[in-house]
Amino acid sequence: MVTTTAVGPLAADDAIQLTTLAGWRRFIGPELPPPQLLARAQWIALDDAGRSAYDEARIEHHAQLGVVFTPTMRKVTSEGRRLTYLNRHAVSGRFGLIVSGPARTGKTTALTQMAKTVEIAHRQRWPQRPEDIPVLYITVPPAATARMIAAEFARFLGLPVIRRLNVTDIVEAVCGVCLDAHTVMVGVDEIHNLALNTRTGAEASDMLKYFSERIPATFVYAGIDIARAGLLSGTRGEQIAGRFAQINTGPFPRTSDWVNLIAALEGSLRLHRHTAETLVGLADYLHHRTTGMIGSLLRLIRSAAVQAVLDGTERITRRHLDAIEIDIAAQAATERKPRAART
Repeated sequence: MVTTTAVGPLAADDAIQLTTLAGWRRFIGPELPPPQLLARAQWIALDDAGRSAYDEARIEHHAQLGVVFTPTMRKVTSEGRRLTYLNRHAVSGRFGLIVSGPARTGKTTALTQMAKTVEIAHRQRWPQRPEDIPVLYITVPPAATARMIAAEFARFLGLPVIRRLNVTDIVEAVCGVCLDAHTVMVGVDEIHNLALNTRTGAEASDMLKYFSERIPATFVYAGIDIARAGLLSGTRGEQIAGRFAQINTGPFPRTSDWVNLIAALEGSLRLHRHTAETLVGLADYLHHRTTGMIGSLLRLIRSAAVQAVLDGTERITRRHLDAIEIDIAAQAATERKPRAART
């Protein structure tokens, strides 16, 4: 299933920031249906203004294309929801979840969609409490300190972080709001930015642990190759490993799941001359181009779809895909493959 969040066309300075409460609430809003593809006669009859608006709506749709509920995403969502129930009445030692894997494997998407599901379920359960903030979402800054972590929590909640406030003041304000607002989940992305082998990194990790003790919520971490980053080693790492389960993301193997993913994306295209199942028929080619990485696949298909509207071709073929540049990592991996594997 492919979904499109109801954000509408965005101005250049109107991007959604998930790490703010306003941005998060916009993200969890109702989903817009994809734009309707006009009948050929209606399409041809559009005047310049009408065609421009119609094309712009389709470009926006294709540029945001791609929340596909993959098996990994369903697993993360199921585990996250289950943990919120397990932790609901816990007074200490709450369980958490880590989503770990290489870059471009859908970790952030899995985390945010799971958190969105948790928030929607909370609001359905407590419709009389619209002021609740059931989910917080932050990202760990590079070279994060304890104060920086606390400031990210405060920033999401819209709390002022002025110079004269010490870290204890910030923590108390954050915990007070989370308790009053019935926060049940905290998503922490880019967790690999914590360097536990440094003093500041260890203190930042301790700050997260302290928040997890003070806020009665399920904490979910996402980051690149968590174990290799050293976050599960040493005394602090052992504490994390003892409380957190881990779900690993990775490249898609060339299986039916890969074909289903492509079919879902292709089914959401809004192009006038595109031949159905063209992309499905290119499943092997697409796997080779992207090395099975969902992030690379989304970039490639989104780019090709946007270009098809811009240049008026209104279709995606192998030739069109060949003309699209993808990320350096996928390109380098493709070039390392033996020639026999590329044919």
